[in-house]
Amino acid sequence: MGDESTISPKDRFLTVYGRKPVLEALADGGLRVDKVILADTARGPGAAEIQRAAKEAGVAVQRASAHRVKVLAGNGKQDQGVLADVVAPRMRALEAALSDRRPPSRVLLLDGITTPANVGMILRTATAAGLDGVIVPRRGVAALDPLVVKASAGVAFRAPVLRCGSARDAAEMLTEAGYGLYALGASAKTTIFEIDLPQRAAFVLGGETGGVGTEVGELVTEWVSIPMPGDVESLNVSAAAAVLSFELVRRAR
Repeated sequence: MGDESTISPKDRFLTVYGRKPVLEALADGGLRVDKVILADTARGPGAAEIQRAAKEAGVAVQRASAHRVKVLAGNGKQDQGVLADVVAPRMRALEAALSDRRPPSRVLLLDGITTPANVGMILRTATAAGLDGVIVPRRGVAALDPLVVKASAGVAFRAPVLRCGSARDAAEMLTEAGYGLYALGASAKTTIFEIDLPQRAAFVLGGETGGVGTEVGELVTEWVSIPMPGDVESLNVSAAAAVLSFELVRRAR
């Protein structure tokens, strides 16, 4: 966990790639774009349009090799030779959040959720519910890319995202910081509506197929479920996150 001591660019920016997402980010007065990186192979009207939009927004354009742009975008097919780093003002390292004078009291921890649409919808829901943080590990969870941003309807840019290496790293840090760690599981006897919560609590949302992984599961304080009187085995993870998030809103009121 040594990489937590330095602030990674991935803890400050959301990277968007592709001509249309980059142009949309540059045109959005509510966003601050740190820089645009354009492949040196990018020429013609499309490249000129991006350079013009960046100039109007007062954003520097850097040139790089097409390979470098692909590496930075983390995407081999759809970057179109351009990416932008957009400042995410509420995104920071989990370690920094936990060392705050007033650390977050209610957070979600994503463990193995690999579908960008689910990650994006969870970020939108948690932000709407006013949760203090959504822990999105760099490994084992869908990358925070344009698909996530699109699924969040743009809310991902201002969501309270907390970054760390892995879900296990997060579980260890949360446990050491005195958080109760609650995992959603369909077979748990205790429901989210009746559980007594400590002052600080983290809720683990597991992956679409495997659920909460064993590495995180062995650190869980208690397993909880969403009661479902109807004949359905489980909810989509983003739907479960919505039920949980707004149960926390209800309690706070």
